[in-house]
Amino acid sequence: MTRNIRRFWFFIGIAAIILIAFLWPELGDAARFYRIPNAAIFLAFLITGAKLDTGQIADQVKNLRIPLAATASSLLLIPLFTHWLARLIFADNPDFVVGATLIAAAPVTIASGTVMTGMALGNVPLSLFICIIGNFTALLTMPFMLSLLLQLEHTIELPVIEILGGLVVVVLVPTIIGQLIRPWTKHLLGAWTSPFQQAVVLLIIFNAVSSSSDQVAGAGRALFVLFVFMLLLRTAILACNYAIARLMRLDQPSTSAFTIHVSQKTLTISYLIWDGYFARVYPLAMLPGIVYHLCQMVMDTGVARLFRRRQKALLQRVKSPN
Repeated sequence: MTRNIRRFWFFIGIAAIILIAFLWPELGDAARFYRIPNAAIFLAFLITGAKLDTGQIADQVKNLRIPLAATASSLLLIPLFTHWLARLIFADNPDFVVGATLIAAAPVTIASGTVMTGMALGNVPLSLFICIIGNFTALLTMPFMLSLLLQLEHTIELPVIEILGGLVVVVLVPTIIGQLIRPWTKHLLGAWTSPFQQAVVLLIIFNAVSSSSDQVAGAGRALFVLFVFMLLLRTAILACNYAIARLMRLDQPSTSAFTIHVSQKTLTISYLIWDGYFARVYPLAMLPGIVYHLCQMVMDTGVARLFRRRQKALLQRVKSPN
């Protein structure tokens, strides 16, 4: 029983914080007023910077075509495809169009993608390189991509420079600080950091639900359609990135790293932009990102295990050619 609780604590936590968000939505108002989620995100990226072992990626710099393809897929193809598909499916629900575009334009995850690549026996240094290049590039591309896609349909005027500055302060600065203090802090960053980062995600979900509890309660059918949409979208993105990796003739470990990590999206950066510029007009716009994150966690575990079995079988054939 205790083992199952530890294994599924995140999903139990989601159920608990959603219940609390419906019962006491004023707690979410207080958290936003005191900027608690933003402070938690700043700390999460500080820890992330301190954990990043950039020394592992030196050999990956020689082959720039892989991170370039990863960046193009993650920050150009996925946002364009997702926005088009969301407009088609949610023509009468601008919140979901905005939310789907928000999460699609976000960069790849940092910790989760590397962990899943490791589970798949994939190329972890390549995964880290994709992560670093993608996140730094997204600070520049995300504001412009959102402005380009969203203003066409919803006449949204986004302060691109202001968004860029906010992302630099809350994402880039703590990551750099964390990397600078890494030699003195890496021994302190043990197993507790992963639950902390997941707790930050729970805080984001809590704030998103508490700020739109009335609308969420009346969106039963729309939420079902959203779950189906995100499952299919996640499947399509995984398939697309796998096809790109195969077209580049990557080896099996690099294929798993590319497929898994390039397909992932970080919820924290999407939340920062939603909370700062969309929350009042589009209160349900965080739901697509939350649902995508849940699909990502569940599906990527299965995909990582599939790649792991393939890699083990390949290694076995190499050891026993006859």
